[in-house]
Amino acid sequence: MIEPNRQGEVWVFAEQEDRRLNEVSLELCGKTRELADRLGVRTAAVLAGANVRELSDRLIAHGADKVYHVQDSRLEHYRTQPYARVMCRLIVRHKPQIVLYGATPLGRDLAPRIASEMRAGLTADCTDLRIGDYVDSRTGRMHKDLLLQVRPAFGGNIIATIINHDRWPQMATVREGVMRLGDGDPNRSGRIIEEQVEFNEFDLAIRLIERHRLERRVNLKAARIIVAGGAGVGSKNGFKLIYDLAGAVGGTVGASRAAVDNGFIGKEHQVGQTGTTVRPALYIACGISGAVQHRAGMEDSAKIIAINQDREAPIFSVAHFGIVGELGKIIPMMIKAVKERA
Repeated sequence: MIEPNRQGEVWVFAEQEDRRLNEVSLELCGKTRELADRLGVRTAAVLAGANVRELSDRLIAHGADKVYHVQDSRLEHYRTQPYARVMCRLIVRHKPQIVLYGATPLGRDLAPRIASEMRAGLTADCTDLRIGDYVDSRTGRMHKDLLLQVRPAFGGNIIATIINHDRWPQMATVREGVMRLGDGDPNRSGRIIEEQVEFNEFDLAIRLIERHRLERRVNLKAARIIVAGGAGVGSKNGFKLIYDLAGAVGGTVGASRAAVDNGFIGKEHQVGQTGTTVRPALYIACGISGAVQHRAGMEDSAKIIAINQDREAPIFSVAHFGIVGELGKIIPMMIKAVKERA
């Protein structure tokens, strides 16, 4: 366990594959900048891989003061143990107070291994991070400027705030898209620090023989238009209307958790706190009541159109335009109007 270091830096693990940064790492650079400014400390990114040094400039542009760069040909492709060794060695060496990871498949694999080795806490799938104070109810002791780690709990039915006051570094994985991705400032300056990490036989015990990657079929984060269906669609067959409307407006199909839980559509389409957070130019919510968990994942959309039979549905509270009526009548009319204007 690392002793608390109140002057420690705020770090982000810079996730990259095939020399391409995952956007969540850039999102987290902006968040670490915000947290570090609140604490009055520096930010840093850890960038490990083979021939990836040039990615440091983007990390600095998005808020990192330093980039700890580890170059090693054995880090060309991700393997859990070598990457965990890198992070653990650098944490011991530099003693950061906060370390953030993207809640990606890679981040969800790596972060728990590091937390176990460091005997530190880890909060998974956070949707918000803040700095705040905490009073220990057992001792009455005030702990100032801790990381408040906010995440859905009990299937998204409540929002929990988790703190870690006695085992550092404070660590969390953060969902993709919940932190706003800034444009970055190419004129920002920062330091690139070359680091060396030694590996042992155990670290390299697993060899990569073949590598196969399946591209993501649904990319809700990148969609400019999303047409999402909820429980009000009624059935799996009913989602044909949602697909037809999405096709007409050039959009991507999304869904509420209720639609996914009812088996109408796959989870990769889910929007909300327990799905993907999105900010498209246009979001069309069809038959979605608008539970708080869903609204939290789409309410920052530039324009929201809601269609629902219930004029009291909560979704109308965030919609720019609302239509009260049956989907089976309204959506065909919308498709017809779009095609006539094309």
